[in-house]
Amino acid sequence: MKIGTVLTNSFLFGYASAAVTPVIANRHLRDLLLTTGASKNSCNADVPPIDFLLLKGDANAEAIEDEVREDLEAVGFTVNSRFLNKNDFNRDRAAGDFGLSFSETWGSPYDPHSYVSAWEAEDNANHRALVNMTVPASREELLRMIEDVLQEQDRNERRKKWKAIHEYYHRQAVMLPLWGRRIVAIINSRLTGYESGHQQFDFPVHRLVPVSGSDTVTISPGALTGRFETVGNLDPHTYNPNEFFSNNWVYEGLVSYGEGGQIVPSLAESWTVEDTPDGGSKYTFQLRANVLFHDGAPWNCQAAKLNLDHILAGALRTPVWHGWYGVPKYLKDWQCTDIDNDMELVMTTSVKYYPFLQELTFIRPLRFLSPNAFAEGPNSDPYTANSCERGWGTLESDDGTTVVCAGISNITGTGPFAYDSRVTSILTTGDFDETSVDDEVVFKRNDNYWGQPPGIATLKVVRYDSAQDIEAALLDGSLDVMWGDGVLPARAVTDIDDREDTNLQVFYGDDIQNVLLLLNTGRPPLDDINVRKTIVHAIQKNRFIDKELGGYLDAVDNVFPRDMPYCDVDLTPRWDYDIEKAILLSCASDDDSSVSAVNAAENSNTLALGLGLGIPCFLMFVVAAMYVKKSRDLEAKLVTSNSAVQA
Repeated sequence: MKIGTVLTNSFLFGYASAAVTPVIANRHLRDLLLTTGASKNSCNADVPPIDFLLLKGDANAEAIEDEVREDLEAVGFTVNSRFLNKNDFNRDRAAGDFGLSFSETWGSPYDPHSYVSAWEAEDNANHRALVNMTVPASREELLRMIEDVLQEQDRNERRKKWKAIHEYYHRQAVMLPLWGRRIVAIINSRLTGYESGHQQFDFPVHRLVPVSGSDTVTISPGALTGRFETVGNLDPHTYNPNEFFSNNWVYEGLVSYGEGGQIVPSLAESWTVEDTPDGGSKYTFQLRANVLFHDGAPWNCQAAKLNLDHILAGALRTPVWHGWYGVPKYLKDWQCTDIDNDMELVMTTSVKYYPFLQELTFIRPLRFLSPNAFAEGPNSDPYTANSCERGWGTLESDDGTTVVCAGISNITGTGPFAYDSRVTSILTTGDFDETSVDDEVVFKRNDNYWGQPPGIATLKVVRYDSAQDIEAALLDGSLDVMWGDGVLPARAVTDIDDREDTNLQVFYGDDIQNVLLLLNTGRPPLDDINVRKTIVHAIQKNRFIDKELGGYLDAVDNVFPRDMPYCDVDLTPRWDYDIEKAILLSCASDDDSSVSAVNAAENSNTLALGLGLGIPCFLMFVVAAMYVKKSRDLEAKLVTSNSAVQA
C-alpha cells in the first residue's frame, strides 16, 4: 500500500473516530439518565452549599436568579441566594464573601485593559475569585502577563499576548459569559434627538430636545444599584455611591470617548505625543479657552493641575484607591508650561503606555472640579485637605506620607448640567437597616456651556420603589425617560415596545459589555475546578435568556465583547450547557479517570485527531472506553440512589 493511502486512511479513520466517540458516550449517558428516571444528581449531596450573592434592585438579576438556582439544584447542588443592597453587596464582593455572583465587564473604554488591570486591587471581586487557580496557573502570573501586555508597543506582539491572557483565565472556569448587555432608552415622543452613549452609564440627555410640552424633563436612569437610589455626594474624584451618569452630566475630562472608539477633544482642544529619552511619553495638551465652571471660575492649566495634584497624591496612587488602572500608575509628572496664558498642560509617563489617552476618557476619577469647590478653596493642600471622600479618612503610604481626605465643599464642574437641589428620605429595610436615598435630584441647564447648551431647562432624576412603578409612570406620562440597563425587566421593555397605544419610543443600544457569572475560587466548594466546570456545564443560559430577557439580548461565549480591542478570539473549551459533562464531573471519585476523559475531550481538536497516523484514533477509543465505563458506574450510583429513595 502506498504511503499516501495510509496517511489518507489514517486521517479519515481518526477524524471519524473523533467525531463519533463523544456522540456514543453522550448517547449512553443520556439514555442512562432517562432510564433511571434521575431528575437530580445525588453525587453532589455532600458538597457544601453554594453562596449566591445578588444585587437587590437589579431587575434582570431578579428575573433569572431562580433559573440559575434550579439548573444547579438539578445536578444536586444546594444554592443559598442572598439579595443585598448596593453597599452590602460591594462589601461582601470586596471581601470575597461569596461563591457565585453576577458581574459584568465595564465595556468601552475600559475593556479589556483597565478591567483586567483592576484585578490587581485586593478589594476587586475578580482578584478574590482568582486566588486558587489550578496549578501551575496562578493569579500572580496572570497579573504579570497583564502588566507586560499593557506596555507592549508592537501591535502584533500585543495581539498574541492578549490571546494568551484570554486563554489563561478562560481555562480556569472562573467567569461564565452569559449575555451581551445593551443600554435601553424608553423616551416619550414629546422629546427628540436621541443619541446612544458610548460607554456604560453615558446617557447623553443633554442632546434631547422637547418638541412639545414643558422643558422640564423627568428621568429614571440605570444606576449602579440597578434602579436609581441616590447620586451620592457627586464628588468627581471618588467612587460609590457617586453615580457615573450624574457625574458625567456635571464634570468633564480632557478628552471624551466617541463613536467607534475615537478619542474626542473635550476640555483639551488638541494634543501632541512624543517619546522621552527614558522610555516614556510626553503628552502636551492645548486646553480649551473661554470655558467656565458652573460657579464662574475659569478653566485653565492651574485648575487642571490642582485636580491632578489631589487625585494623584500619595497613597491614592495605589491599587486599592486610584491605581487600579494605568494613568495613576504610570503618570510621573504634570506641569503647566505656558506661563503667559496658562492654557498648556504637559503630562509625562514613566513608560510607553498605549491606553493612556483612552483612560483619560473615564468618567472617574480624572474629571475636573472647580478650584473653589475644594475643601479649602484653590489653595487646598493635596496632603492635608485632599478632595477624596471624608469617609476614607487618613491614608498612609509605605514611605510614611499621609493624605487627609477632606471631601469637597460644592458640586461644580463644567458639564452641560449643573447640580441644583435634592429631596432625600430614609428607607428602612427588612433587617431594620436605614438607608438614605434621593427621592428627587434636580439639575439645571448650564447656559454658559462651551458646547451646545441643552434643550432641557430642568432635569429631574426621580426614584421609584419598584420596576412596576417605573413602567406605570412611563405609561401614564408622568415619567419622560427611562435610560439604562437593569431598571425594568427585559420582558417589560419588549412589552412596551410591542404596544401601539403609547407615546413611547424604545431605543436599543449596541452590546457594550458582557454579563458574567463570577465563580469564586477562594470559597469552597468552588476551589475545586471540577465543581466550577460542573456549574458552567449545568447552566442553560440560552433557555433563561429567551424566557426572561425579552428577546433582544444574545448569549455570548467570551468574557469580553468581540469588538473590544484584542478580544476577537476563539477560546476552547466552550463553556456551554452540557448536562452529560456536568454529571460525569459530579460523580467522579478522586481516583476516577473519567474526569481526565472529560477534560481530554474538552481540550481536543477534532481535526487534529485525524492527522496522527492512527495514534489519535487509539487515544480516542481509550477516551470512549472511559466515557462508557464511567456511564456504567454512574448508572449503578444513580440506580442505587433511586432505590434508596424508594425504600
